[in-house]
Amino acid sequence: MSGQHSVEKIGGTSMAATATLFDNVLIAGRSGADLYNRIFVVSAYAGMTDLLLENKKTGAPGVYGHFVDDDDADAWRRAMAAVRAAMHARNAEMFARGASRAEADRFVDARIDAVTACLDDLARLRSHGRFGLKDQLATVRELLAGIGEAHSAHSTALLLRDRDVNALFVDLTLWDQDDLRSLDERIGEAFAAIDLRDTLPIVTGYAGCEGGMVRRYARGYTEMTFSRLAVLTGAREAIIHKEFHLSSADPKLVGEDKARKIGRTNYDVADQLANLGMEAIHPGAGRGLRQSGIPLRVRNTFDREDEGTLVTGDYVSDVPRVEIVTGLRQVQALQFFEQDMVGVKGYDAAILDALTRHKIWIVSKSSNANTITHYLSASAAAVNKVIADLQDRYPDAAISAQPVAMVSVIGSDISRPGLVPDALRALDAAGVTMIAMQHQIRNVDVQFLVDPRDFDAAVRALHKALVERDARTEEKRRAA
Repeated sequence: MSGQHSVEKIGGTSMAATATLFDNVLIAGRSGADLYNRIFVVSAYAGMTDLLLENKKTGAPGVYGHFVDDDDADAWRRAMAAVRAAMHARNAEMFARGASRAEADRFVDARIDAVTACLDDLARLRSHGRFGLKDQLATVRELLAGIGEAHSAHSTALLLRDRDVNALFVDLTLWDQDDLRSLDERIGEAFAAIDLRDTLPIVTGYAGCEGGMVRRYARGYTEMTFSRLAVLTGAREAIIHKEFHLSSADPKLVGEDKARKIGRTNYDVADQLANLGMEAIHPGAGRGLRQSGIPLRVRNTFDREDEGTLVTGDYVSDVPRVEIVTGLRQVQALQFFEQDMVGVKGYDAAILDALTRHKIWIVSKSSNANTITHYLSASAAAVNKVIADLQDRYPDAAISAQPVAMVSVIGSDISRPGLVPDALRALDAAGVTMIAMQHQIRNVDVQFLVDPRDFDAAVRALHKALVERDARTEEKRRAA
Protein backbone atom coordinates (compact mmCIF):
# COMPACT_ATOMS: atom_id res chain seq x y z
CA MET A 1 0.00 0.00 0.00
CA SER A 2 2.40 2.70 -1.16
CA GLY A 3 2.59 5.42 -3.74
CA GLN A 4 -0.59 4.78 -5.73
CA HIS A 5 -3.24 6.40 -3.56
CA SER A 6 -4.15 9.78 -2.11
CA VAL A 7 -5.26 10.60 1.42
CA GLU A 8 -7.82 13.39 1.45
CA LYS A 9 -9.33 15.42 4.29
CA ILE A 10 -12.71 17.14 4.05
CA GLY A 11 -13.44 20.11 6.30
CA GLY A 12 -16.69 20.64 8.18
CA THR A 13 -18.12 23.34 5.89
CA SER A 14 -17.43 21.19 2.84
CA MET A 15 -19.02 18.19 4.57
CA ALA A 16 -22.18 20.21 5.16
CA ALA A 17 -22.47 20.98 1.42
CA THR A 18 -23.28 17.33 0.76
CA ALA A 19 -24.55 17.53 -2.82
CA THR A 20 -21.60 19.64 -3.94
CA LEU A 21 -19.19 17.38 -2.08
CA PHE A 22 -20.44 14.33 -3.96
CA ASP A 23 -20.46 16.11 -7.31
CA ASN A 24 -17.03 17.73 -6.97
CA VAL A 25 -14.99 15.45 -4.71
CA LEU A 26 -16.32 12.04 -3.70
CA ILE A 27 -17.72 11.02 -7.10
CA ALA A 28 -16.79 13.92 -9.41
CA GLY A 29 -17.60 12.03 -12.58
CA ARG A 30 -15.60 8.92 -11.64
CA SER A 31 -16.75 5.36 -12.16
CA GLY A 32 -15.32 1.88 -11.76
CA ALA A 33 -11.70 1.63 -10.66
CA ASP A 34 -11.27 5.42 -10.78
CA LEU A 35 -13.38 5.72 -7.63
CA TYR A 36 -10.76 3.94 -5.55
CA ASN A 37 -7.13 4.32 -4.44
CA ARG A 38 -8.32 7.18 -2.27
CA ILE A 39 -8.77 7.48 1.50
CA PHE A 40 -11.06 10.16 2.93
CA VAL A 41 -10.71 11.54 6.46
CA VAL A 42 -13.80 13.53 7.39
CA SER A 43 -14.53 16.27 9.87
CA ALA A 44 -17.84 16.57 11.67
CA TYR A 45 -20.53 18.46 9.78
CA ALA A 46 -20.19 22.22 10.28
CA GLY A 47 -21.44 23.27 13.72
CA MET A 48 -21.65 19.79 15.26
CA THR A 49 -18.41 19.97 17.26
CA ASP A 50 -19.49 23.42 18.49
CA LEU A 51 -22.68 21.82 19.83
CA LEU A 52 -20.74 18.97 21.40
CA LEU A 53 -17.87 20.95 22.98
CA GLU A 54 -18.19 24.73 22.73
CA ASN A 55 -18.47 27.28 19.95
CA LYS A 56 -14.99 27.72 18.50
CA LYS A 57 -15.44 31.45 17.89
CA THR A 58 -17.72 32.67 20.68
CA GLY A 59 -16.96 30.13 23.40
CA ALA A 60 -20.70 29.47 23.96
CA PRO A 61 -20.94 26.14 25.81
CA GLY A 62 -22.01 22.92 24.17
CA VAL A 63 -22.64 19.62 25.95
CA TYR A 64 -19.15 19.59 27.44
CA GLY A 65 -19.28 23.21 28.56
CA HIS A 66 -22.60 22.71 30.31
CA PHE A 67 -21.45 19.47 31.94
CA VAL A 68 -18.34 21.16 33.32
CA ASP A 69 -20.22 24.25 34.56
CA ASP A 70 -22.85 22.14 36.37
CA ASP A 71 -24.89 25.28 37.11
CA ASP A 72 -28.03 23.59 35.87
CA ALA A 73 -28.18 19.82 36.23
CA ASP A 74 -30.30 19.46 33.09
CA ALA A 75 -28.41 21.94 30.87
CA TRP A 76 -26.04 19.34 29.43
CA ARG A 77 -28.96 16.95 28.80
CA ARG A 78 -30.80 19.65 26.85
CA ALA A 79 -27.61 20.34 24.93
CA MET A 80 -27.27 16.63 24.10
CA ALA A 81 -30.89 16.56 22.92
CA ALA A 82 -30.04 19.49 20.64
CA VAL A 83 -27.12 17.48 19.20
CA ARG A 84 -29.40 14.51 18.53
CA ALA A 85 -31.97 16.74 16.84
CA ALA A 86 -29.30 18.43 14.71
CA MET A 87 -27.86 15.09 13.57
CA HIS A 88 -31.30 13.71 12.74
CA ALA A 89 -32.08 16.89 10.80
CA ARG A 90 -28.82 16.53 8.87
CA ASN A 91 -29.66 12.93 8.03
CA ALA A 92 -33.14 13.97 6.85
CA GLU A 93 -31.58 16.46 4.43
CA MET A 94 -29.09 13.96 3.00
CA PHE A 95 -30.81 10.61 2.61
CA ALA A 96 -33.28 9.88 -0.17
CA ARG A 97 -33.66 6.21 0.82
CA GLY A 98 -35.78 5.77 3.92
CA ALA A 99 -33.93 2.62 5.00
CA SER A 100 -30.56 4.36 4.87
CA ARG A 101 -31.87 7.34 6.82
CA ALA A 102 -33.28 5.03 9.48
CA GLU A 103 -29.93 3.24 9.73
CA ALA A 104 -28.12 6.58 10.06
CA ASP A 105 -30.52 7.71 12.80
CA ARG A 106 -30.08 4.42 14.70
CA PHE A 107 -26.33 4.85 14.57
CA VAL A 108 -26.56 8.40 15.96
CA ASP A 109 -28.97 7.32 18.69
CA ALA A 110 -26.72 4.45 19.79
CA ARG A 111 -23.68 6.74 20.10
CA ILE A 112 -25.53 9.50 21.91
CA ASP A 113 -27.29 7.06 24.25
CA ALA A 114 -23.98 5.42 25.19
CA VAL A 115 -22.21 8.69 25.97
CA THR A 116 -25.29 10.06 27.77
CA ALA A 117 -25.29 7.00 30.03
CA CYS A 118 -21.63 7.63 30.81
CA LEU A 119 -22.29 11.27 31.67
CA ASP A 120 -25.28 10.27 33.83
CA ASP A 121 -23.02 7.96 35.85
CA LEU A 122 -20.44 10.72 36.31
CA ALA A 123 -23.14 13.23 37.27
CA ARG A 124 -24.41 10.88 39.98
CA LEU A 125 -20.90 10.48 41.36
CA ARG A 126 -20.40 14.23 41.36
CA SER A 127 -23.67 14.77 43.24
CA HIS A 128 -22.20 12.98 46.28
CA GLY A 129 -19.69 15.79 46.66
CA ARG A 130 -16.77 13.54 47.66
CA PHE A 131 -15.78 12.48 44.16
CA GLY A 132 -13.57 14.77 42.07
CA LEU A 133 -14.10 14.46 38.34
CA LYS A 134 -11.14 16.51 37.12
CA ASP A 135 -9.34 13.54 35.58
CA GLN A 136 -12.54 12.20 34.01
CA LEU A 137 -13.47 15.51 32.34
CA ALA A 138 -10.67 15.16 29.80
CA THR A 139 -12.06 11.75 28.85
CA VAL A 140 -15.57 13.21 28.58
CA ARG A 141 -14.27 15.80 26.13
CA GLU A 142 -12.66 13.08 24.03
CA LEU A 143 -15.83 10.97 24.00
CA LEU A 144 -17.98 13.89 22.92
CA ALA A 145 -15.59 15.01 20.18
CA GLY A 146 -15.66 11.58 18.57
CA ILE A 147 -19.45 11.58 18.13
CA GLY A 148 -19.32 14.29 15.46
CA GLU A 149 -16.81 12.54 13.21
CA ALA A 150 -18.43 9.14 13.72
CA HIS A 151 -21.75 10.58 12.52
CA SER A 152 -20.28 12.22 9.41
CA ALA A 153 -18.10 9.26 8.42
CA HIS A 154 -20.88 6.70 8.92
CA SER A 155 -23.41 8.76 6.97
CA THR A 156 -20.97 9.46 4.12
CA ALA A 157 -20.16 5.77 3.73
CA LEU A 158 -23.90 4.96 3.68
CA LEU A 159 -24.58 7.61 1.04
CA LEU A 160 -21.75 6.27 -1.13
CA ARG A 161 -23.05 2.71 -0.85
CA ASP A 162 -26.47 3.98 -1.93
CA ARG A 163 -24.64 5.10 -5.10
CA ASP A 164 -23.10 1.63 -5.59
CA VAL A 165 -19.66 2.64 -4.36
CA ASN A 166 -17.89 0.08 -2.17
CA ALA A 167 -17.34 2.50 0.72
CA LEU A 168 -16.12 1.31 4.11
CA PHE A 169 -16.82 3.16 7.36
CA VAL A 170 -13.52 3.11 9.28
CA ASP A 171 -14.24 3.98 12.91
CA LEU A 172 -11.14 5.08 14.81
CA THR A 173 -13.11 6.69 17.66
CA LEU A 174 -13.02 3.64 19.96
CA TRP A 175 -16.10 5.00 21.65
CA ASP A 176 -16.77 1.77 23.57
CA GLN A 177 -13.26 0.38 24.03
CA ASP A 178 -10.68 0.68 26.78
CA ASP A 179 -7.71 -0.22 24.56
CA LEU A 180 -5.91 3.04 23.84
CA ARG A 181 -2.88 2.32 21.69
CA SER A 182 -0.91 4.96 19.84
CA LEU A 183 -2.46 6.71 16.86
CA ASP A 184 -0.01 4.97 14.51
CA GLU A 185 -0.89 1.55 15.93
CA ARG A 186 -4.61 2.30 15.64
CA ILE A 187 -4.26 3.29 11.99
CA GLY A 188 -2.07 0.28 11.21
CA GLU A 189 -4.62 -2.10 12.72
CA ALA A 190 -7.55 -0.50 10.89
CA PHE A 191 -5.92 -0.57 7.45
CA ALA A 192 -4.13 -3.91 7.63
CA ALA A 193 -6.80 -5.75 5.66
CA ILE A 194 -8.15 -2.97 3.42
CA ASP A 195 -7.53 -3.27 -0.31
CA LEU A 196 -7.57 0.28 -1.65
CA ARG A 197 -7.95 -0.94 -5.24
CA ASP A 198 -11.62 -1.76 -4.71
CA THR A 199 -12.54 -0.19 -1.36
CA LEU A 200 -13.10 3.48 -0.53
CA PRO A 201 -12.39 4.04 3.19
CA ILE A 202 -14.27 6.86 4.93
CA VAL A 203 -12.34 7.49 8.14
CA THR A 204 -13.31 9.33 11.31
CA GLY A 205 -11.17 12.42 11.80
CA TYR A 206 -11.16 11.74 15.52
CA ALA A 207 -9.19 8.73 16.73
CA GLY A 208 -9.20 7.27 20.23
CA CYS A 209 -5.56 6.83 21.23
CA GLU A 210 -3.16 7.28 24.11
CA GLY A 211 -2.81 10.85 25.29
CA GLY A 212 -6.14 11.93 23.80
CA MET A 213 -6.46 13.66 20.43
CA VAL A 214 -8.32 16.73 21.72
CA ARG A 215 -5.98 17.06 24.67
CA ARG A 216 -2.89 16.95 22.45
CA TYR A 217 -4.06 18.78 19.31
CA ALA A 218 -7.15 20.79 20.38
CA ARG A 219 -9.49 21.22 17.40
CA GLY A 220 -6.70 20.31 14.93
CA TYR A 221 -7.00 16.59 15.65
CA THR A 222 -8.62 15.75 12.30
CA GLU A 223 -5.58 17.00 10.44
CA MET A 224 -3.28 14.87 12.61
CA THR A 225 -5.25 11.74 11.72
CA PHE A 226 -5.10 12.79 8.06
CA SER A 227 -1.36 13.42 8.18
CA ARG A 228 -0.44 10.18 9.95
CA LEU A 229 -2.63 8.19 7.54
CA ALA A 230 -0.79 9.72 4.59
CA VAL A 231 2.61 9.03 6.14
CA LEU A 232 1.92 5.49 7.34
CA THR A 233 0.29 4.36 4.09
CA GLY A 234 2.89 6.06 1.86
CA ALA A 235 0.43 8.26 -0.01
CA ARG A 236 1.51 9.86 -3.27
CA GLU A 237 -0.30 13.05 -2.27
CA ALA A 238 -2.22 14.50 0.67
CA ILE A 239 -5.21 16.69 -0.23
CA ILE A 240 -7.28 19.03 1.93
CA HIS A 241 -10.69 20.07 0.60
CA LYS A 242 -11.79 23.45 1.99
CA GLU A 243 -14.53 25.95 1.26
CA PHE A 244 -12.05 28.43 -0.23
CA HIS A 245 -8.83 28.64 -2.22
CA LEU A 246 -5.58 29.36 -0.43
CA SER A 247 -5.45 32.98 -1.57
CA SER A 248 -3.08 35.95 -1.45
CA ALA A 249 -5.41 37.63 1.06
CA ASP A 250 -8.94 37.38 2.37
CA PRO A 251 -11.09 38.04 -0.74
CA LYS A 252 -13.75 39.69 1.44
CA LEU A 253 -11.13 42.19 2.59
CA VAL A 254 -9.20 43.01 -0.59
CA GLY A 255 -11.89 42.15 -3.13
CA GLU A 256 -12.75 38.96 -5.01
CA ASP A 257 -11.18 40.36 -8.19
CA LYS A 258 -7.89 41.25 -6.48
CA ALA A 259 -7.20 38.15 -4.37
CA ARG A 260 -5.18 35.55 -6.23
CA LYS A 261 -4.90 31.82 -5.70
CA ILE A 262 -1.37 31.09 -4.49
CA GLY A 263 -0.95 28.02 -6.70
CA ARG A 264 2.46 26.87 -5.43
CA THR A 265 4.25 27.34 -2.13
CA ASN A 266 6.24 25.40 0.46
CA TYR A 267 5.88 24.07 3.99
CA ASP A 268 7.72 27.08 5.45
CA VAL A 269 4.83 29.25 4.31
CA ALA A 270 2.29 26.73 5.64
CA ASP A 271 4.01 26.91 9.04
CA GLN A 272 3.80 30.70 9.09
CA LEU A 273 0.08 30.53 8.28
CA ALA A 274 -0.49 27.97 11.04
CA ASN A 275 1.38 30.19 13.49
CA LEU A 276 -1.09 32.98 12.70
CA GLY A 277 -4.06 30.69 13.24
CA MET A 278 -4.99 30.34 9.57
CA GLU A 279 -6.61 27.02 8.82
CA ALA A 280 -4.24 25.80 6.13
CA ILE A 281 -2.87 22.82 8.07
CA HIS A 282 -2.01 22.11 11.69
CA PRO A 283 1.77 22.58 12.16
CA GLY A 284 2.17 19.08 13.58
CA ALA A 285 0.37 17.59 10.60
CA GLY A 286 2.44 19.58 8.14
CA ARG A 287 5.64 18.45 9.83
CA GLY A 288 4.92 14.77 9.22
CA LEU A 289 4.08 15.31 5.55
CA ARG A 290 7.17 17.46 5.00
CA GLN A 291 9.52 14.97 6.65
CA SER A 292 8.07 12.14 4.56
CA GLY A 293 8.32 14.07 1.30
CA ILE A 294 4.57 13.94 0.69
CA PRO A 295 3.18 16.93 -1.21
CA LEU A 296 0.09 18.65 0.16
CA ARG A 297 -2.60 20.05 -2.09
CA VAL A 298 -5.25 22.47 -0.82
CA ARG A 299 -8.34 22.45 -3.05
CA ASN A 300 -11.58 24.39 -3.12
CA THR A 301 -14.55 22.04 -2.78
CA PHE A 302 -16.70 24.45 -4.77
CA ASP A 303 -14.27 24.71 -7.71
CA ARG A 304 -14.15 21.20 -9.15
CA GLU A 305 -11.86 21.86 -12.12
CA ASP A 306 -9.18 23.87 -10.30
CA GLU A 307 -6.16 21.94 -9.04
CA GLY A 308 -5.77 24.24 -6.02
CA THR A 309 -2.46 25.09 -4.34
CA LEU A 310 0.40 22.60 -4.15
CA VAL A 311 2.63 22.73 -1.06
CA THR A 312 6.00 20.95 -1.18
CA GLY A 313 9.18 21.00 0.84
CA ASP A 314 11.56 22.20 -1.84
CA TYR A 315 9.54 24.83 -3.72
CA VAL A 316 10.93 28.37 -3.98
CA SER A 317 9.29 30.92 -6.26
CA ASP A 318 11.36 31.59 -9.39
CA VAL A 319 11.08 35.34 -8.74
CA PRO A 320 11.21 36.65 -5.13
CA ARG A 321 7.68 37.75 -4.27
CA VAL A 322 5.04 38.01 -1.57
CA GLU A 323 2.54 35.17 -1.83
CA ILE A 324 0.08 36.12 0.91
CA VAL A 325 -0.80 39.04 3.17
CA THR A 326 -2.60 38.03 6.33
CA GLY A 327 -2.37 38.38 10.08
CA LEU A 328 -4.14 38.66 13.40
CA ARG A 329 -6.57 41.46 14.17
CA GLN A 330 -5.46 41.53 17.76
CA VAL A 331 -2.53 40.13 19.68
CA GLN A 332 -1.29 41.13 23.11
CA ALA A 333 2.19 42.69 23.13
CA LEU A 334 3.68 41.65 26.47
CA GLN A 335 6.64 43.91 27.30
CA PHE A 336 9.09 43.00 30.04
CA PHE A 337 11.58 45.78 30.90
CA GLU A 338 14.31 45.30 33.49
CA GLN A 339 17.28 47.68 33.67
CA ASP A 340 19.47 45.01 35.27
CA MET A 341 18.81 42.50 32.48
CA VAL A 342 21.91 43.43 30.47
CA GLY A 343 24.31 40.50 30.43
CA VAL A 344 22.23 38.45 32.87
CA LYS A 345 20.69 35.13 31.86
CA GLY A 346 17.42 33.63 33.05
CA TYR A 347 14.85 36.31 32.32
CA ASP A 348 13.79 34.83 28.98
CA ALA A 349 13.47 31.34 30.47
CA ALA A 350 11.31 32.67 33.31
CA ILE A 351 8.97 34.46 30.92
CA LEU A 352 8.64 31.37 28.72
CA ASP A 353 7.95 29.24 31.79
CA ALA A 354 5.10 31.56 32.84
CA LEU A 355 3.62 31.58 29.33
CA THR A 356 3.82 27.78 29.20
CA ARG A 357 2.10 27.38 32.56
CA HIS A 358 -0.77 29.57 31.42
CA LYS A 359 -0.94 27.84 28.02
CA ILE A 360 -0.43 31.05 26.04
CA TRP A 361 0.25 30.85 22.30
CA ILE A 362 3.39 32.79 21.31
CA VAL A 363 3.11 34.24 17.81
CA SER A 364 6.41 36.09 17.79
CA LYS A 365 8.99 37.72 20.03
CA SER A 366 11.78 40.30 20.01
CA SER A 367 14.37 41.57 22.45
CA ASN A 368 17.11 44.12 23.02
CA ALA A 369 19.49 44.85 25.89
CA ASN A 370 16.86 45.30 28.59
CA THR A 371 13.45 44.56 27.03
CA ILE A 372 11.80 41.33 25.90
CA THR A 373 8.55 41.58 23.97
CA HIS A 374 6.28 38.62 23.23
CA TYR A 375 3.35 38.91 20.82
CA LEU A 376 0.67 36.60 22.17
CA SER A 377 -2.53 35.16 20.76
CA ALA A 378 -4.50 35.34 24.00
CA SER A 379 -7.09 37.36 25.86
CA ALA A 380 -6.11 40.37 27.94
CA ALA A 381 -7.35 38.54 31.04
CA ALA A 382 -5.06 35.57 30.38
CA VAL A 383 -2.06 37.82 29.79
CA ASN A 384 -2.80 39.75 33.00
CA LYS A 385 -2.38 36.49 34.94
CA VAL A 386 1.04 36.03 33.36
CA ILE A 387 1.97 39.60 34.28
CA ALA A 388 0.93 39.00 37.91
CA ASP A 389 3.11 35.89 38.10
CA LEU A 390 6.11 37.65 36.60
CA GLN A 391 5.66 40.73 38.77
CA ASP A 392 5.77 38.56 41.89
CA ARG A 393 9.06 37.09 40.73
CA TYR A 394 10.54 40.36 39.44
CA PRO A 395 9.06 43.19 41.55
CA ASP A 396 11.42 45.81 40.08
CA ALA A 397 10.59 45.00 36.44
CA ALA A 398 8.21 47.14 34.40
CA ILE A 399 5.78 44.67 32.83
CA SER A 400 2.86 45.69 30.67
CA ALA A 401 0.69 44.55 27.79
CA GLN A 402 -1.16 46.34 25.02
CA PRO A 403 -3.34 45.15 22.14
CA VAL A 404 -1.82 45.46 18.66
CA ALA A 405 -2.62 44.01 15.25
CA MET A 406 -0.10 41.93 13.34
CA VAL A 407 -0.05 41.98 9.54
CA SER A 408 2.38 39.56 7.90
CA VAL A 409 3.61 39.43 4.34
CA ILE A 410 4.66 35.86 3.61
CA GLY A 411 6.26 33.96 0.74
CA SER A 412 8.63 31.12 -0.07
CA ASP A 413 11.20 33.80 -0.99
CA ILE A 414 10.48 37.46 -0.25
CA SER A 415 14.02 38.69 -0.75
CA ARG A 416 13.12 41.07 -3.56
CA PRO A 417 14.91 44.44 -3.32
CA GLY A 418 12.91 47.30 -1.88
CA LEU A 419 10.17 45.21 -0.29
CA VAL A 420 10.32 46.85 3.14
CA PRO A 421 10.59 50.46 1.84
CA ASP A 422 7.68 49.78 -0.53
CA ALA A 423 5.66 48.36 2.36
CA LEU A 424 6.37 51.33 4.59
CA ARG A 425 5.43 53.80 1.85
CA ALA A 426 2.18 51.90 1.25
CA LEU A 427 1.27 51.97 4.93
CA ASP A 428 2.09 55.66 5.18
CA ALA A 429 0.00 56.47 2.10
CA ALA A 430 -2.92 54.60 3.68
CA GLY A 431 -2.59 56.59 6.88
CA VAL A 432 -1.41 53.58 8.89
CA THR A 433 1.21 54.18 11.58
CA MET A 434 3.56 51.27 12.14
CA ILE A 435 4.21 50.47 15.80
CA ALA A 436 6.96 47.90 15.20
CA MET A 437 8.35 45.60 12.52
CA GLN A 438 10.12 42.24 12.46
CA HIS A 439 12.04 40.81 9.50
CA GLN A 440 13.74 37.43 9.80
CA ILE A 441 16.94 36.55 7.95
CA ARG A 442 15.22 33.49 6.45
CA ASN A 443 13.18 35.81 4.17
CA VAL A 444 9.89 33.98 4.61
CA ASP A 445 7.90 36.68 6.36
CA VAL A 446 7.89 40.28 7.57
CA GLN A 447 5.59 41.24 10.43
CA PHE A 448 4.15 44.75 10.76
CA LEU A 449 2.60 45.72 14.11
CA VAL A 450 -0.13 48.35 13.84
CA ASP A 451 -3.09 49.63 15.81
CA PRO A 452 -5.93 47.05 15.74
CA ARG A 453 -8.20 49.68 14.15
CA ASP A 454 -5.81 49.82 11.17
CA PHE A 455 -5.73 46.08 10.45
CA ASP A 456 -8.04 46.12 7.41
CA ALA A 457 -6.41 49.20 5.90
CA ALA A 458 -2.94 47.71 6.42
CA VAL A 459 -3.85 44.41 4.73
CA ARG A 460 -5.36 46.21 1.74
CA ALA A 461 -2.42 48.61 1.40
CA LEU A 462 0.24 45.89 1.62
CA HIS A 463 -1.65 43.57 -0.72
CA LYS A 464 -1.99 46.33 -3.31
CA ALA A 465 1.68 47.31 -3.10
CA LEU A 466 3.30 43.88 -2.73
CA VAL A 467 0.97 41.45 -4.48
CA GLU A 468 -1.20 43.26 -7.02
CA ARG A 469 1.51 45.64 -8.24
CA ASP A 470 4.18 42.91 -8.38
CA ALA A 471 1.79 40.63 -10.26
CA ARG A 472 1.22 43.29 -12.91
CA THR A 473 4.98 43.84 -13.22
CA GLU A 474 5.57 40.11 -13.63
CA GLU A 475 2.84 39.85 -16.29
CA LYS A 476 4.48 42.67 -18.27
CA ARG A 477 7.90 41.00 -17.93
CA ARG A 478 6.61 37.69 -19.27
CA ALA A 479 4.72 39.39 -22.08
CA ALA A 480 7.91 41.10 -23.20
